[in-house]
Amino acid sequence: MKSLGRNRIKTGLAALFLLTCFTGWGQSVKPVKAPARNYRITKEQLQDKIKGGWAGQTIGVVYGAPVEFKYQGSIINDYQNIPWSDHYVKYWWDKKPGLFDDVYTDLTFVDIIEKYGLDVSRDTVAMKWAHAGYHLAHANQASRYNILNGIMPPASGNWKNNPHADDIDFEIESDFIGLMSPGIPDRAAEFADRFGHIMNSGDGWYGGVYVSALYSYAFISDNPEYIVEHALHSIPAGTQFHECIADVIRWHKQYPNDWKKTWFELQKKWDHDVGCPKGVFLSFNIDAKINSAYVTIGLLYGKGDFSRSMDITTRCGQDADSDPSSTGGILGVMLGYSRIPSFWLKPLKEIEPLNFEGTTMSLEKAYSLSYKYSLENLKKSGIKTDGDVLIIPAAKVSPVAFEQNFEKCYPVLREKIDSSYNAGFSFDFTGNGFVLYGNLIKHSKIDHGYLDRIAKKLGTEVFGLAEPDDPYVANLEIYINGKIDQKVKLFMKNTSRRLEPAWRYQLPEGKQNIEVRWLNPDPDYEIRINDLIIYSGIKPVSNLPKMEMK
Repeated sequence: MKSLGRNRIKTGLAALFLLTCFTGWGQSVKPVKAPARNYRITKEQLQDKIKGGWAGQTIGVVYGAPVEFKYQGSIINDYQNIPWSDHYVKYWWDKKPGLFDDVYTDLTFVDIIEKYGLDVSRDTVAMKWAHAGYHLAHANQASRYNILNGIMPPASGNWKNNPHADDIDFEIESDFIGLMSPGIPDRAAEFADRFGHIMNSGDGWYGGVYVSALYSYAFISDNPEYIVEHALHSIPAGTQFHECIADVIRWHKQYPNDWKKTWFELQKKWDHDVGCPKGVFLSFNIDAKINSAYVTIGLLYGKGDFSRSMDITTRCGQDADSDPSSTGGILGVMLGYSRIPSFWLKPLKEIEPLNFEGTTMSLEKAYSLSYKYSLENLKKSGIKTDGDVLIIPAAKVSPVAFEQNFEKCYPVLREKIDSSYNAGFSFDFTGNGFVLYGNLIKHSKIDHGYLDRIAKKLGTEVFGLAEPDDPYVANLEIYINGKIDQKVKLFMKNTSRRLEPAWRYQLPEGKQNIEVRWLNPDPDYEIRINDLIIYSGIKPVSNLPKMEMK
């Protein structure tokens, strides 16, 4: 057996800021108190708000496209231009169809509901979604691998089976739930439980619970502070997610006119990712709670202005297309389609009748189906009608179940390996958990023309480490301290792939030996290991002496 890295690895442990000073670019809403009892909304108004939600979501994802993950742990300063122009949505539609994953994943779920009804089972949703032909990443792809290999939800999204469980995935594809749950956040929470545990758990699940509640409340209130504070009621106190969003609310009250001060306080306290193997100890942060916090900053400081709210969220950085997508969708509901500035809507209209990549769904179909199922959902909730008017009782929501991922799992070391293996290998470490960050690659000359064609088909970049149509599967056995722990399949096929070769958490603290046995090695393939991430159940403390200023 080859060793991994060193024989024994031990750890002791804008110019375009889009402000309302430009005529027609901003649309402010005077904050009003939310209804104390019943809220009356016509069916026409409901339809307009649902259209606004889908439109705002799509606008937001395109606006943030050029800065997505370009700013990791830093704001996008005001002088940095973020472009928008006529035909801009169609430009991105043609250039990078995979950019719209925030929308087309939602639409897959809408399509499933159309085929099987609002009461569709979780397992049916999981199987239909897992066999979708488009590219997925992070928690979505990790759970798709689980489902295709017999690990069904909620286990497919549980952090012990999915290192990406705290990632943003469900947060950015929960919009459809809020859009069909107008003013009934308790109903939205039920759907969030059924759909969200397919790909996430803990903070990753809470991201979707929170965002769907934001949408739900946006139907019945024009006051962002009310919407944020009441949506947070859906998250159990004592969780890190609740504490993070509550901090943003508190800092907003402390610094009501300076979103950057709140952003800075947020970074100091919450800018760390303990789960996602791509982000641990690095500046990349796709954790749901901090990205939900960016949405919250945009809502609170935007004060109901569509342009300003979305722009502030974008300038918070990190997942800077997905976060303004959520903010734009929520503001779209609050305003309604008819009140979104034409500056934003005009480029969108070019793609409204077109089906998204890998689906038979368009925005126009989404407008219609979400309206249809919002009425059905309201009916199931016992909502009364008065002619063409819907009478929605004062919204109530109870906290969902308490979940906290990565308990007693503190990252203590990210060891750079950068080695390839054409046979099995082993390594030692001291701690209670590990993740191998890497994957199967083909040891051959890369056909860049082929990859370019596949990238265009998938709507995402392909870097040559996975050939989507390659049928080869590496069969592995993972042994921990001499005992078999798991069997793993490393697919070359893009839609079937496993994101990390191996991981395990919450082992008994101490010295560990990990052995990876490759049962069917092929000289044309290698297992590439980039990093080894090691965890401990003992929270690390600095061993540096304290410095005293004299």
